[in-house]
Amino acid sequence: MNKSTHYVWWLGGLLVCVLVYLLGPILTPFLIAAILAYVANPLVNKVSAFRIGTSNTKFHYSPSRIVASLLVMLLMLTSLVLLLLIAIPLLQKEIVLLVEKVPVYFNNLTVLLDPWLQKHFGVALNIDYAQIQQMLTDNWKAAGNFAKQLLLGIGNQGMVVIGWLANLILIPMVLFYLLVDWNSIIAKTGHLIPRKYIAKTHEIAMEVDAVLAEFLRGQLTVMLLMSVFYTAGLWLVGLELALPIGILSGLLGFVPYLGIVLGLGLAILSGLLQFGTLHDLIPILIVFGIGQVIE
Repeated sequence: MNKSTHYVWWLGGLLVCVLVYLLGPILTPFLIAAILAYVANPLVNKVSAFRIGTSNTKFHYSPSRIVASLLVMLLMLTSLVLLLLIAIPLLQKEIVLLVEKVPVYFNNLTVLLDPWLQKHFGVALNIDYAQIQQMLTDNWKAAGNFAKQLLLGIGNQGMVVIGWLANLILIPMVLFYLLVDWNSIIAKTGHLIPRKYIAKTHEIAMEVDAVLAEFLRGQLTVMLLMSVFYTAGLWLVGLELALPIGILSGLLGFVPYLGIVLGLGLAILSGLLQFGTLHDLIPILIVFGIGQVIE
């Protein structure tokens, strides 16, 4: 490859990147559908290869690619709905509990800080906990009313609603067609590669596919297991906000240092407000230490 050809490839790649950036809002549902199709395609292959029947009978049934794609999409939708039905009430319960427990947390914080402030600055904390709870309760109700007004305002913006609905309809439609034709799309793409490069390209593509698939499966498994571990561990040590902190710590684990830093920081803050003593934070530190070893 000479220098002029090299520059042409770089210019072409730059133009493609600019085009993708400009068409981002339009391409987003297609990109989401493509990622979901890539993740779900192995399961579709297994379902379509499944055979019903015995060697003693003439009846054999193997789901078509269309039926397999519909079954996998139904499984994905059911899993998402069940996750939302479980997570939303639990998180709502945790938020209500947090609002109710705020006066207790402030009282523990006062017990912890008041002696130190009086000793070093001669200042005493005089906090009206009932007023704080009432203020939080009123603001919580106001936040609910604000959310309703926000949804009504969004509902009045017809183009925004149409755009959301279009994406909600477009993503599953594109996903279905990609799942049905995924193998043929890959095969036809292979025919576009020059024959002298086909072997090397196929080798590289298979290696990338294997590594990426292992990474995605491994990362999702680690995120799920660590969410369960942190939630269970923090619950066992008595932390009242174990559920949201544990889930957040596990799900953010795919970002280096973000999950542990944010999760540990929130757990320490919650532990200080709830327990009011530093030695009660030791079990929390042990939970996150074991979590890092496991991860």
